[in-house]
Amino acid sequence: MPPALPHPALPRLTLVLGGARSGKSRHAEALVTACAPPWIYIATAQAFDDEMKDRIAQHKGRRAEGWQTLETTHDLAGLVRAQANSSVPMLIDCLTLWLSNVMLADMNVPARCAELIEALAMARGPIVAVSNEVGLGIVPDNALARAFRDAQGRLNQDVAAVADRVILMAAGLPLTLK
Repeated sequence: MPPALPHPALPRLTLVLGGARSGKSRHAEALVTACAPPWIYIATAQAFDDEMKDRIAQHKGRRAEGWQTLETTHDLAGLVRAQANSSVPMLIDCLTLWLSNVMLADMNVPARCAELIEALAMARGPIVAVSNEVGLGIVPDNALARAFRDAQGRLNQDVAAVADRVILMAAGLPLTLK
């Protein structure tokens, strides 16, 4: 793992986990904006319907000046590698939507996840990555949902293993796990 760039507010890699509406994106944004701008926002969402368009608009509306937005649906590892030596704080929101994009595109999920883990491990940071904790609910009733839950759990574990800090969000409150 390369040494982190000196940054008083952020370690090299922070993973922010939480359930739906736990406050994870807002908390991650606050971590990044505690640093001086500019900041990079890597967005992974696709606006397939009006509800998702509204969610994306809400996220964009929250952002202060100073954000540069980069969008990717599949090549998250490539974007992370392209910014690997940058000292500009980067927010990835979110790993869960990226993983669902990869699965729905019928890509090789283990290979794409391994590429991402390698890129994150090599990046000098600071990076804050947001991901959903999907393993706390009931067992899904269909094979695709179970496969997604399992892949997301593995991805979260792998990112946490290379992260310097892991935060679990619940009811808008952060709990530092690592």
